[in-house]
Amino acid sequence: MKLLVSACLLGQKVRYDGSDKGQNSALLNELITEDRVVTICPEVAGGLGVPRLPAEIQNGAGNGVLNEQARVLDSSGKDVTTEFVSGAQQALALAQAHNIRAAILKARSPSCGKAQIYDGTFGKRLIDGSGVTAALLERHGIKVFNEDEIAAALDYAAQLKNED
Repeated sequence: MKLLVSACLLGQKVRYDGSDKGQNSALLNELITEDRVVTICPEVAGGLGVPRLPAEIQNGAGNGVLNEQARVLDSSGKDVTTEFVSGAQQALALAQAHNIRAAILKARSPSCGKAQIYDGTFGKRLIDGSGVTAALLERHGIKVFNEDEIAAALDYAAQLKNED
């Protein structure tokens, strides 16, 4: 079974500041070797460049954006909601095309964050909630993990494989 993985976690320099968050993980390397990784950066897929200004969800979290009750703004105040939603839709389509039921995404990201994201003030304060892509994937039954939960993601995938 394949897993969807944030491109930045695999060393691709796609983060807003042109960096990556590559994980030195034997478990991730094993997934790559076994050709069990499908990778995406939803923000780049949605049309945002590298580098780009940091963005945060204003007045809510990913579900609020998907319900058109919250917006994603970059640090200059430009609305980038359309790009975030487009990237999330592309991530979902990719996951569905590969029959993916679990994802390992970048923690605290306005796209990929699961459980906690920044509060929209650019003050580095965290709130409970998921990013746009994580929320959309979870709405469609794809379980989302972050880079601190790689082992749990693999256990979950193995459990699903045994149930199939």
